[in-house]
Amino acid sequence: VTAHEGILHASGSGVSPLTKDYCIIYNSNWISLPKSLDNATFTALENLTSVVLCNYSEVPSGLMKDKAVVVMRGNCTFLEKARIAQTLGAKMLLIASKLRLSPLSDNKTDFEDVTLPVALIRYNDIVDMQLTLGNEVNVTLYSPPLPEFDCSMVVIFIIAVFTVALGGYWSGVAELENLKAIASPGERETRRKKEENVTFTPVTVILFVVICCVMLVLLYFFYKWLVYVIISVFCLASAMSLYNCLAALIGEIPFGQCRIACCNKNIEVRLIFLAVFCIAAAVIWAVFRNEDRWAWILQDILGVAFCLNFIKTLKMPNFKSCVILLGLLLLYDVFFVFITPFITKNGASIMVEVAAGPFGNSEKLPVVIRVPRLEYSASTLCDMPFSLLGFGDIIVPGLLVAYCRRFDVQTRSSSIYYISCTIAYAIGMVLTFIVLALMKMGQPALLYLVPCTLITSSLVAWRRKEMKKFWKGSSYQVGWMP
Repeated sequence: VTAHEGILHASGSGVSPLTKDYCIIYNSNWISLPKSLDNATFTALENLTSVVLCNYSEVPSGLMKDKAVVVMRGNCTFLEKARIAQTLGAKMLLIASKLRLSPLSDNKTDFEDVTLPVALIRYNDIVDMQLTLGNEVNVTLYSPPLPEFDCSMVVIFIIAVFTVALGGYWSGVAELENLKAIASPGERETRRKKEENVTFTPVTVILFVVICCVMLVLLYFFYKWLVYVIISVFCLASAMSLYNCLAALIGEIPFGQCRIACCNKNIEVRLIFLAVFCIAAAVIWAVFRNEDRWAWILQDILGVAFCLNFIKTLKMPNFKSCVILLGLLLLYDVFFVFITPFITKNGASIMVEVAAGPFGNSEKLPVVIRVPRLEYSASTLCDMPFSLLGFGDIIVPGLLVAYCRRFDVQTRSSSIYYISCTIAYAIGMVLTFIVLALMKMGQPALLYLVPCTLITSSLVAWRRKEMKKFWKGSSYQVGWMP
């Protein structure tokens, strides 16, 4: 079976006819569609979605003559429908499906006597076509080639590198404050109360990866219930993260520090307004999350805040823990993308299915940075109108970048580890995009990011003869002096 995505270009009637494009799935072994609308021939559309066209008696004689006909999917084969439509004089057969669009899979040899184009289209698109363009619609089919590179990748790259670099830098600032507090007994207790970091040990790293595996499998089987749990957790976590990020900025502003007494505490008024703003941002996203025109901007802002707060809060104690975490998550990523298609019944990757929403579920997991595709293609209309990058592809290497930044602070090494690891992350992202463009399929980004960042960090430590310190981590930092 060779399934391709194409475009149905529909034009309404009138002096200034409206036009609109819709996604179709067709089998390129059966028909070859033009690559553009140049010299396109339009055919009048006959809406027969009240029938499934499994026998000749369903349609009055002459109704389909020289028309593009749309019928429901039904129980009979595509071949049976195509032969009936062709015999009755149809010029094009569109099969409307209320389920997720899937490949057309009859044998090529059976279709040797079928000459009319056959394509699968969403039933909701047929309804939208009538509401938007009216009852008199002319249609044509074409299949533009996929662009070699989409400029939305540049935006994804900038967001990812910016988040990793800023998260690592913020972690280094927090580490510097901690070390100053250690050296100043008067500030130690105050700093301890403010400390909110969580340190990963090798045991908790392994436990974390196991939880990730279990959660992904549960999502695959119980997606339609668990997706709402993930959405709720994301709203809560992103609101808190946005508050922490903006509060750190506001804390550097020397004015507007008026306070009110509440629950035996003095609270800054500006922080109260900030909390309300962050909660409102998360609630607005939750309500309008399926609004593709602008909700992605709010999701990306909340997602960047979540990643920044995660990278700053979660501390890797040493390079050993970083190697274990990144190595295990690399295997996790590769297994669930490349290996699971050999295990699942439909031959689909568990990771890709969960990211897309199994069984055509309209709700998507909000654990990705997404940017609308800037290059127009059939994929834009079908199932991938956005370029995506998972939070894990930012957070996981970001934890190593943050450790490198803290190590620079502890050893006063002029940010060499931090800068090198950040550049390595950027190179890994570029490599991911190159492979994505060449292979034309989703890639486990950690497959390229993890080796780039781990090897670069190791080479810097080896070149500076600090591998033992870098491997063991912060056990030697007690003697640090400001």
